[in-house]
Amino acid sequence: MNFNFIPGKNVDVPDISYRENVSIPASKTALVIVDMQNDFIKPGGSLVVESAAETIPHNQRLLKLARAKGVHIVYTQDTQIENDPEFDIWPQHCVSYSWGWQIVDELNPRKGDLICRKNRYDGFYGTWLEHFLSRMWHVEHVVIVGTVANICVLHTAASAGLRWFHVIVPANGISALTEFDQALTLRQISSLYAGDVVKSVDDITFESV
Repeated sequence: MNFNFIPGKNVDVPDISYRENVSIPASKTALVIVDMQNDFIKPGGSLVVESAAETIPHNQRLLKLARAKGVHIVYTQDTQIENDPEFDIWPQHCVSYSWGWQIVDELNPRKGDLICRKNRYDGFYGTWLEHFLSRMWHVEHVVIVGTVANICVLHTAASAGLRWFHVIVPANGISALTEFDQALTLRQISSLYAGDVVKSVDDITFESV
């Protein structure tokens, strides 16, 4: 079979294996909300993902359910400095304490939620995320939502999967710059990290023990 890629040729997207539903114990689960910040979502943001705003009501619903069930809540917050080297790759964004850096009001963290400020794509890199998930909370399952799907969501999901957390991602809870990037993310998570991909946040159930 020849897998040589020819520029300009249409590429078939492999099938994505969706689960109809996933049921996980609330006490062993964390909901990780990745980079839902003004610069990525709100008009006037410097690096807006057009479809990101559509995920807000879905993630609000999931967040409300998770809070009611006692699921651990985590936010990653992309945090850059002036003249950060990442700005050689992307436009300036999420500069610490700027408007664009702030998490959107609709998903505002509460007292007791964990906020992991990160300087790279991966929510585990240089943060205290693994410490809390593994050592403090003894989490086994990680539900990941947010933006940008094939960058910060995927890198965070990959790091979780490589640490043998059970990763669950709802398709309508993540957003990407292109449909290809969205499909790639879901395909990678379901095929490489033994994760579960569902179509909707409503396909996830948190069990009380």
